[in-house]
Amino acid sequence: MQPHYMVGIKMANKSTSVSVEAEDALIAALKVKHENPTATITYVRKSNARGDLRHPHRDMARRSD
Repeated sequence: MQPHYMVGIKMANKSTSVSVEAEDALIAALKVKHENPTATITYVRKSNARGDLRHPHRDMARRSD
């Protein structure tokens, strides 16, 4: 089971975050950047189950490579 990371992105002056399942933070950021090439990555952190349940984020589609 791989950990989940929250990746903050900024696109067209709008900030949002996505949840990504990845081996580490760099891979999580690269997955998001691949899906959204024009986005700016603002942060990457491990997902916090308690906080994320209170403030849910949209999940990024998981692709099998």
